[in-house]
Amino acid sequence: MQRLSTGELREKEVINLCDGSKLGCPCDFEFDLCDGKITALVLYQPSGFCGMGKGNEILIPWCKIECIGEDAILVRLSQNEIPFINDDKRKKKKKTW
Repeated sequence: MQRLSTGELREKEVINLCDGSKLGCPCDFEFDLCDGKITALVLYQPSGFCGMGKGNEILIPWCKIECIGEDAILVRLSQNEIPFINDDKRKKKKKTW
């Protein structure tokens, strides 16, 4: 069994097999605290001028990963299955001066 570090996973492009689109690279991970396994990949999608704006984050459940290859992570998600992370929690944490 080949092992990968989270750093190595972050370097791989995530490709959706349903439409061939590039979804981005993993920027974070969700873990199950009980058994320490990764349950999902979090992908950041830059937006705005030169990709410097606040983009959406996509949550890819681990069960949707078809294959982790040398250069890419292949997932199978239809357009209505792509789960965007709600930014409400992050907005509440910001301090206002």
